[in-house]
Amino acid sequence: MSDIALATYRSEYAEQIARLTDLRDWRIEQAFAAVPRERFLPPPPWTTISVGIATQTHDVAALYDNVLVAIDQKRGINNGEPALHAAWLDALSPRPGETVIHVGAGLGYYTAILAHLVEPGGHVEAYEYEEDLAAKASRNLSDYSNVTVHAGSAFGRLLPQADVIYVNAGVAAPDAEWLKALKPGGRLIFPWQPHKGWGPAMLVHRRAGGFSAKALMTVGFISCSGTTEKTALPPAPTEAGLAAVRSIWLADVKSPDESALAVYGSVWFSSAKIDA
Repeated sequence: MSDIALATYRSEYAEQIARLTDLRDWRIEQAFAAVPRERFLPPPPWTTISVGIATQTHDVAALYDNVLVAIDQKRGINNGEPALHAAWLDALSPRPGETVIHVGAGLGYYTAILAHLVEPGGHVEAYEYEEDLAAKASRNLSDYSNVTVHAGSAFGRLLPQADVIYVNAGVAAPDAEWLKALKPGGRLIFPWQPHKGWGPAMLVHRRAGGFSAKALMTVGFISCSGTTEKTALPPAPTEAGLAAVRSIWLADVKSPDESALAVYGSVWFSSAKIDA
């Protein structure tokens, strides 16, 4: 297939994603149009997944739709749904010159999109726990001078200071180090999955008074590898409790109080609002 045909597919795909998510930031559409998805996937035949139906294809055009694409079906690892990621990116609004930490980079497709969004002057630190995927991501991203790929977990380790932390794997609670790594005004998004396999995508902002948080949408992600999750005390909150979260606290900064909705070893979720 010619480069012109591929560019046309990417452009139409990016327009579709923009319509599906009602994007506010036109740069996100540009990034989806610029990054060749097939470069960040296993060789064909590809397996696309839509509404739970898997289809095998050799047609690169099939990749330019709002579908999951399998990376490793046995491990349950996919290249995620583009519209979902576009909505997350729109909520975070990565800006030129910012530093991004990408947790769960996979083969690097959304890392590449993040890299576009922080140009010029920005940088992406990408972490991938699975060694084989990290090695492939490093090769796939070799032309991106503003990306560094780390083979290892981003959980429980000291991280560089960041404006944006983008987590592509489900966790029972965010790592305390993610919160500590956020710069003032920094943003974190992660799939909070206190119930096995599902939960809300949580958008967190570092404010002067603490970490504000709100649920965006219900999602289901593969669990974050390399974590040491603790059972929530009290038990995992109800759906109403999940929706009631307004802030997240570091336990060594503030002890849980009557506003606590879920308490973990080092962090806890609260219904109390944070002043801007």
